[in-house]
Amino acid sequence: MSKFNKFEDLDIWKIAVSIAIDFYLLCDSEPLKSDWGMKDQIRRAACSMSDNIAEGFEYNNNPDFIRYLNYAKGSSGEFRNKLFILSKAGKLDTVVYETLYARSVEFSSKTKSLIDYLKKFEADKKTK
Repeated sequence: MSKFNKFEDLDIWKIAVSIAIDFYLLCDSEPLKSDWGMKDQIRRAACSMSDNIAEGFEYNNNPDFIRYLNYAKGSSGEFRNKLFILSKAGKLDTVVYETLYARSVEFSSKTKSLIDYLKKFEADKKTK
């Protein structure tokens, strides 16, 4: 794996930002536009994915970065849970739900792979 100099180069950050932007824009239309509480909570969860990647990366050490990647992955789960609720409540188009859900799962999977890689890297450093 190559070394990254800034979080903006990470694929997972790019995925998270695109999810947040797409959902943020979706909230400008009804029925989400009027649902202040849910709209606020799900937008925060969506933004939290990329926020945690950025914050953790800037600590410039793997243990902190791993911790924040776990937070980002947790925010992805929260985002998917709220998507599910909105979909079942008829507040979200099925195609939009399925697309955002799949992208969030992709984000979680890739984030988990990075976490596993960094944990192994840290463990290997200790054995040398």
